[in-house]
Amino acid sequence: MWDVLCSAFFQRYVPPSGTVLEVGAGYCEFINSIKAGRKIAMDLNPDTRLHADPGVEIVLTSSTDLSVIASGSIDVAFASNFFEHLERADILGTMREVRRVLRADGRFLILQPNYRYCYRDYWMFFDHLTPLDHHSLTEALELSGLHVSHCVARFLPYTTKSRYPRSLSLMRAYLRLPIVWRFLGQQAFVVAEVAPQGGSQDALGADPRAERGGRAAGDRDAAGGHPDSGGDSLRNPRRQ
Repeated sequence: MWDVLCSAFFQRYVPPSGTVLEVGAGYCEFINSIKAGRKIAMDLNPDTRLHADPGVEIVLTSSTDLSVIASGSIDVAFASNFFEHLERADILGTMREVRRVLRADGRFLILQPNYRYCYRDYWMFFDHLTPLDHHSLTEALELSGLHVSHCVARFLPYTTKSRYPRSLSLMRAYLRLPIVWRFLGQQAFVVAEVAPQGGSQDALGADPRAERGGRAAGDRDAAGGHPDSGGDSLRNPRRQ
């Protein structure tokens, strides 16, 4: 499945000769499948070594301490189904570290269960700590000095047990039909870039909600979504 996700969708964001970092790599599905000049898998779990393909560099560390990676050395960072496993302070700490290691024109790609559309089953998993929807995820990124350039609130389904496209051909078809995402998508896809120094998105700057007047009256916080449900998908046995 990840071969299709990468070749048909994620690869467009990754330069073939660039340096890619997967945060919370777990089974290394993304980092093994993506094409890049240099590939780094970061995880705290030493079992990650068992899943990485030859040529993938392994960094065993906390996501809040990427000091072994040089500042401004990463073209693309990627995280899938990761931030729900962290406390709020560690989410911000991780995002700030990603911002530090990204090049000035780098990108942070995030695939994240959207609590607003999978709230019924979100807490079925004991290791889920923090509910996030696309609004709260965007806010956290902005507070960490990252600017969201692209946000798909409903992208992939959240379950592998019912409506998720099981065959590779169905997956390719699903990725080509964004209109279907509106009905089946329960995970958000976000692209964030390094915000200009001194901008309102800086971690020590103003609250980003002040400039956009807060959320719309009909919006809810991450803990208040209502519409759809699903089960955990694309999950990795990872630790911070």
